[in-house]
Amino acid sequence: MESNNNTKQKVSRLIEKGVTIPNPASVDIGQEVDLDRISGEGVVLYSGCKIFGSKTLIMAGSKLGYEAPVSVRDCQIGPKVELKGGFFRNSVFLEKANMGSGAQVREACIFEEEANGAHTVGLKHTILFPFVTLGSLINFCDCLMSGGTSRKNHSEVGSSYIHFNYTPNQDKATASLIGDVPRGVMLDQNPVFLGGQGGVVGPARLGFGTIIAAGCVFRGDSPEDNRLIVAQALEGKNSDFHPGVYWNIKRRVVNNIHYYANLIALKEWYKTVRSQFLPKSPLGEELYKGVLEKLDLAFEERIKRFKALVQKLPRSAERYQGIMKQKASQELLNQKKELCQNWPQIEDLLHNVQDRAIDSPEKNTFMEQMAKESEEKGHDYIKVIQELDTKWRTIGTKWLDSLVREINTETLAKIPSFQA
Repeated sequence: MESNNNTKQKVSRLIEKGVTIPNPASVDIGQEVDLDRISGEGVVLYSGCKIFGSKTLIMAGSKLGYEAPVSVRDCQIGPKVELKGGFFRNSVFLEKANMGSGAQVREACIFEEEANGAHTVGLKHTILFPFVTLGSLINFCDCLMSGGTSRKNHSEVGSSYIHFNYTPNQDKATASLIGDVPRGVMLDQNPVFLGGQGGVVGPARLGFGTIIAAGCVFRGDSPEDNRLIVAQALEGKNSDFHPGVYWNIKRRVVNNIHYYANLIALKEWYKTVRSQFLPKSPLGEELYKGVLEKLDLAFEERIKRFKALVQKLPRSAERYQGIMKQKASQELLNQKKELCQNWPQIEDLLHNVQDRAIDSPEKNTFMEQMAKESEEKGHDYIKVIQELDTKWRTIGTKWLDSLVREINTETLAKIPSFQA
């Protein structure tokens, strides 16, 4: 009874603040929820909404549960966001992001401005840049996707698409980079199109302007821009499978490092550029903190998954040698040995670079210009970036790219056999 009374009191206080709750008896508010973190301006909680978590934040104009019940736990929901139905946990949604009913958005997802999905979309550790659009019936965990210039010219994932992020050897060192951070943040790149009823096997890299034809499952990398990919179906095969044996690890390792380096660049972008736009109010400050928290979760997830892969390599090498005998690749064996021996140094490096900043001439020049742009054009982040002169975009990209390259170079220097 005490719990019911607590919920009723919280619902009543929200209504007093100005929150629209058409059916108050159907809404559940956790005892731990801080009502000061819920705006009263234009917020609507439709029937069946359940709000939990002390970190939950709901900003002005957001609407929850229009199509179906919504459960939210410890999410930071920015202005004018619409979560129309589903389950949302420990993720952040920037202005005008929206999701259709049946969504399951779990830990460490970041939806930037106007990123959106239709019905029945499953996500975890997924980062979507502005305007990126997901169709229906999609599973798209462990990805960072950018590309596109506006709501009318956006990257898109077709319906019934899968990012395959779990291997037969039961590991998840499989995050895929679609576009990249240094160019993607400038909102001036060609959109990516992943055709429906297809998939990408992680860890993959795709360049801007990539089109993967509908019905294709892509099992490789295509970092070059503006490519059309029509993947061939696999030939029928029935052969021995050797659990725990990794026949090639170079691509997987290099792609994991590159993904991590892009996460570092994104955090640097938030700390230096986004910080001029998001924290313009107490709730805006909390939204900004929410993004940084999700990026930290992303870093730890990638290190955790990378480490789990490394720990399997000694056994993999042993089994591989037993199978291949004299035909075993000495290069592959050396790579596995080198990575295992040097992993403690690599792990320390990956932890230490999370807050690394490069005081380059490009960074300082770009930051001065961004201060002028925001002062002259206001604090509409999307508008300022879209109207940025090509010269300044180039300088900004060069700064972020230098950070990515530095982390790649420094990490790979500890495992020289992966550089050949």
